Amino acid sequence: NTGFTKKYAELLGERTGLTVRPSGSRDVPKGSEVIYLGWVAASVVKGFDVASKSYTVKAVCGVCMGPTGSQLEEVREKTKIPADVPLFTLQGGFDPNKLRGFYKFVMKPVLKKMKAKLESIENRTPEEELALEMVVSGKDLVDERNLSEVLDWYSGQ
Repeated sequence: NTGFTKKYAELLGERTGLTVRPSGSRDVPKGSEVIYLGWVAASVVKGFDVASKSYTVKAVCGVCMGPTGSQLEEVREKTKIPADVPLFTLQGGFDPNKLRGFYKFVMKPVLKKMKAKLESIENRTPEEELALEMVVSGKDLVDERNLSEVLDWYSGQ
């Protein structure tokens, strides 16, 4: 929806030499080994369920608004990612101007509630300030450094 997952996929492809393709691409034969990247909504990595039926998923990267490495247990549980599949969460960001259709409709009240909650905090932490900035005006936090754990895992394969 906003392009942050695509940016991470391209960075990962550049650093590893792996081919980057959109999920469901006809260029990727069924059963192929993949590192699946998808955006996170309500602690679910979107598209993982479909990808896991078509490909051999070797690792999952969920791109979210929260800090890199956060929400791992909840994302694994809600997405139903097997325990033996490495899971990484990567902070992507948020751009309210790029939301369309259903997601724009759904996110409007969620953002309003998040904004009110964050604004009510008197002494916000830097993380809370960043979250408020994302909710109000959007922010791109894609950073190559957020891929370090993924790249460490990959180099050990």
